[in-house]
Amino acid sequence: MPAIRARRLFDGRELLGERVVHVEDGRIAAVADRGVADLDLGDVTLLPGLIDCHVHLVFDAGVDPVAGLAGATDEELLDRMRDAAAATLAAGVTTVRDLGDRNFLALRLARKLSVIEGPEILAAGPPITTTKGHCWFLGGEADGVDGVRAAVRERARRGAHVVKMMVTGGEMTPGTHSHLRQYGLAELRAAVEEAHAHGLPIAAHAHAGAGIADALAAGFDTIEHCSFLTEDSAEPDPAIIARLAASDVIVSVTAGMVPSDQPPPPGIARRIPGILQSLRALYAAGVPFVIGSDAGIGPIKPHGVLPHGPAMLVGLGYAPLDTLRAVTSQAARACRVADRKGSIMAGFDADLLAVEGDPLADVTALLRPVAVFRMGRRVR
Repeated sequence: MPAIRARRLFDGRELLGERVVHVEDGRIAAVADRGVADLDLGDVTLLPGLIDCHVHLVFDAGVDPVAGLAGATDEELLDRMRDAAAATLAAGVTTVRDLGDRNFLALRLARKLSVIEGPEILAAGPPITTTKGHCWFLGGEADGVDGVRAAVRERARRGAHVVKMMVTGGEMTPGTHSHLRQYGLAELRAAVEEAHAHGLPIAAHAHAGAGIADALAAGFDTIEHCSFLTEDSAEPDPAIIARLAASDVIVSVTAGMVPSDQPPPPGIARRIPGILQSLRALYAAGVPFVIGSDAGIGPIKPHGVLPHGPAMLVGLGYAPLDTLRAVTSQAARACRVADRKGSIMAGFDADLLAVEGDPLADVTALLRPVAVFRMGRRVR
């Protein structure tokens, strides 16, 4: 039975001292505070493998990911997605929630990928959107109550792990707008009801305050982005934030990017101060949160970018401990895999990440992986 020793262990909730983690048949068999180790990793912190709650493996992280998608066959896209999955795993991200692909390719990849080739993929398939709505080109157009119910049923039939719905428009699709709603409340409630009837969680892409409020009222399980965008800025709404804090919804904040000399598009640049204000306001109110990187949507969002997310939030005043929980145990809860991922304890999957030093003292330690294990097999 392989045994791994680390100077410190973050079990998904708290930072502990030296521990020896025993692994058997891809799962954690025991966690001991002493004993003989087959592998002594030295002065590192061992954490659960990170969980990215929002990625798009189908996008190539290029300057125009939509154009890169349009000219590719499904088989070509699958090859690219394999590379994206490998890069993600190498960064210490052992589980991802893919919230938008074309032709259910992420589901196909999830069924083909071996444990040493990439993270576990929890896939939504094409996001449900209005005709010519945000990301319509992925193939998820559905209108009206009956249309969105049928779309949810199709995803359940195909084996999706989660449903994704575009409550507001987005920045990647000409003709749609992040500050405007795409669906009425009746359609949103129908989608939620249908998803829950099939045992599926449902995630809302929502930027505008009105869209966030609708997603909350309709009963979505997670709200992605939650940025409170207006036409020219971003303005957090204290009343909506208070309702979020009092609810069971988990907000998936979009955080993590690689440094770049390229300025953001003007429409985003002028909204950045308000977006940062929204992130601070959500945290100050105690809204439960996880981190979704949105990996794949541009050059500053390469696959495997999630470890940059906690540092960004700590820079905004978030406690390092809360950001670590947001990419481990809290993320597992949001993704409905908290019975086997996101924590280091007996019976859980042996998805593990070892980083230099102490990430509570310096959260950028997540950017310095020493070892990565997927189902007990070392892949880095």
